[in-house]
Amino acid sequence: MQTELSQKLGVEHAVFGFTPFPAVAAAISRAGGFGVLGAVRYTDPDELKRDLDWVEAHVDGRPYGLDVVMPAKKVEAPNNRTLTEADVEAMIPEGHRQFVRDTLAKHGVPGLAEGEASGWRITGWMEQVARTQLDVAFDYPIRLLANALGSPPPDVVARAHDQDVLVAALAGSARHARKHKEAGIDIVVAQGYEAGGHTGEIASMVLTPEVVDAVAPLPVLAAGGIGSGQQVAAALTLGAQGVWLGSLWLTTTEADLHSPALTRKLLAAGSGDTVRSRALTGKPARQLRTEWTDAWDDPAGPGTLPMPLQGLLVAEAVSRIQKYEVEPLLGTPVGQIVGRMNSERSVQAVFDDLTRGFEQAVDRVNRIAGRSGPS
Repeated sequence: MQTELSQKLGVEHAVFGFTPFPAVAAAISRAGGFGVLGAVRYTDPDELKRDLDWVEAHVDGRPYGLDVVMPAKKVEAPNNRTLTEADVEAMIPEGHRQFVRDTLAKHGVPGLAEGEASGWRITGWMEQVARTQLDVAFDYPIRLLANALGSPPPDVVARAHDQDVLVAALAGSARHARKHKEAGIDIVVAQGYEAGGHTGEIASMVLTPEVVDAVAPLPVLAAGGIGSGQQVAAALTLGAQGVWLGSLWLTTTEADLHSPALTRKLLAAGSGDTVRSRALTGKPARQLRTEWTDAWDDPAGPGTLPMPLQGLLVAEAVSRIQKYEVEPLLGTPVGQIVGRMNSERSVQAVFDDLTRGFEQAVDRVNRIAGRSGPS
């Protein structure tokens, strides 16, 4: 599964694996792919440094990257001040806070212990937090910096290029992809409707070739609805130079979800058990459909708030739901490929399956084309 881009980065397989778990990122790189560690949960730079130290020590010298979240549009503080977490908290209406309390009470969700801090904060959606993450990351030999919400600011792109780091950005339409190209982005990730997390409204089969044509000759990675080697082959046939996989790693043995109940839900879920909802961050994000997402998507409710207000509003609630494994409310961002995630496997086993399926797909196409053997 090699392409010009994978050869440029020195990886065996053109499989880019996004994950919030350092052990998974390292295992992806060791298996011959390109591991990308998600940084959004690191509000403490020292914690990010600790985990990058661990990744660096466990990739066996192979390349890896970092994914940050720097929203293209952000909530501004009064008088053009730098937006702080306190500023954001002050913007959250009391009615929305009461809705959270009522929903948790309806399901009997216990509170956190006195003095126990929420373990889930989305301050990482704020630009100044992402910049502290970059200050740490650029001290490491990362080969790729990806941004999940549009092109990074020009100074960030320039800083990455000065350090010989490629920059990738996700796009849900050809129009967005062209903007990335104009901004000097090196790689565009065409993220289809099927993908987990923040995603647009165009399916991968339509989106991938549109983006390939829109940004040529920039390399494109296909994302969304890809979880088999046959689907990898399809993506490359559509013109992509690799695939960007995220959901598939959630049920690997190296992943650390800290929730047996959530793992069971993922393994049992079908491809129709996800929904694009603003419940988690304020932007449409595909995730498991739960009674929590249903409550926020109900027209009778107060509606969600814009990013980053929604993320801060629900942070403690999500921590409580996860800690006490309240199954009707328990969910996570995940794509429609969850329907194929029905067993726990190692990252290496996932790669073995991907390469085997890829070879089968190539052989099938060759037979259809009246040729024999791999091209």
